[in-house]
Amino acid sequence: MATAQEHLLDWLRDAHAMEQQAEQMLQSFSERIEHYPQLKTRIDQHIEETRWQQQQVENCIKRLGSSTSTLKDIAGKLMAFGQGLSGVVMSDEVIKGAMSGYVFENMEIASYTILSAAAETVGDLETKRVVQEILAQEEAMAQWMLAHLPELTTAFLTRAETPDVEAKR
Repeated sequence: MATAQEHLLDWLRDAHAMEQQAEQMLQSFSERIEHYPQLKTRIDQHIEETRWQQQQVENCIKRLGSSTSTLKDIAGKLMAFGQGLSGVVMSDEVIKGAMSGYVFENMEIASYTILSAAAETVGDLETKRVVQEILAQEEAMAQWMLAHLPELTTAFLTRAETPDVEAKR
């Protein structure tokens, strides 16, 4: 039977892999955005936050005397690669990418909420502080995405109905 500390470490490894997946997904999406500069700017900002988050989670894992999971990290990157490829064939790639991004942010929010409670339960106040800081960034990104989905949709539809104008990206 696993201890609360072991569960915390396992979930931190999951979060590290999740952040690697997020970085790859965001990077792939950003590279393909051509006609939506506000979205691209916010995605690029979140890529930097994501890299910082990865490092913070890794620091927590190391401070607790363990290491990241190579297997989980590779699995996350492979999933991100597949998600990136799927966008290429969609005629509404920017919309599907934004929806997927919003959903992924909410998964991260759930993950860091669980990590915060687990860290508090085992008395690891430093990990709790770190994951709550990350949680605030994820909530801000999810809120930004949700707030901008209507204008992104309108911009996409306007571009899609304009002859000789690409809307997809």
